[in-house]
Amino acid sequence: MRTIKFIVPILLTLLFVTDCNAQLSPPGLGTTQGAFWSALGVRQKLDDKNTSVTYLGFGRISDPESDADPFKKPSILVLNEEIYHKLNTHLQYSYAVSYRRQDQYESQAPYDLEPMAIQQEFRLYGRLSYTAMLGNAKWKTTYRQEVRKFFTPDFENVEDDFQLRSRFKTQVSLPLDNDHENSLLGSAEALFSISHDAAKGWGGYEYKESRFCFYYSYAPDTLPVTFDIGYMNDLMGHGHHIKDANYLALDIILENPF
Repeated sequence: MRTIKFIVPILLTLLFVTDCNAQLSPPGLGTTQGAFWSALGVRQKLDDKNTSVTYLGFGRISDPESDADPFKKPSILVLNEEIYHKLNTHLQYSYAVSYRRQDQYESQAPYDLEPMAIQQEFRLYGRLSYTAMLGNAKWKTTYRQEVRKFFTPDFENVEDDFQLRSRFKTQVSLPLDNDHENSLLGSAEALFSISHDAAKGWGGYEYKESRFCFYYSYAPDTLPVTFDIGYMNDLMGHGHHIKDANYLALDIILENPF
């Protein structure tokens, strides 16, 4: 709860003084104390209204209880492709396909890999965003709907095989100079989902977690590249069953290389 009391005032401050679309935010990496996320992306403008963003990302995690070393164990590989379409100055939609390969670890010490150690996931999603300008700053609100399908390491079906997930996100950006080379970025996101079990059928639509991100972004005029370094706090569960994870993140995005 101390983390919530610390984060909420900072986030509200950012919201009321200040496009966080630049950074490649970390995925959720499950039960861990610390995590590290890194990604290399390519953003290519296709025409006046369409832009492609492709990235390859890797994640590492600590043990869930014994330490908080974010580099201790490999966790996830992500390959993602997304197409953005600008409708007008305020509205934008996108659609994407994603492949994820994630290691699964035991919940008890010594936290070894599970017998079925790798979870394969294919994900389709779309999002709709509305952007409002506040002087030189941007405030973006996004609704994202995901369809997730899970498989074993051999691409066979698993018990919890299918999930529909909704994500509601507000994003703000505060430029630090007139050239917009340096920016501070902040976001808050709530996630809700309904899952299908092969034996029990569909469960209920439930709140799952909240994610808070804070980034520093550097986009030099002399180089076609954007550098982002940041922090994410992932609050999983609710009530008396909240677990907290802290992420370090670093990504590099190449701008219009083709």
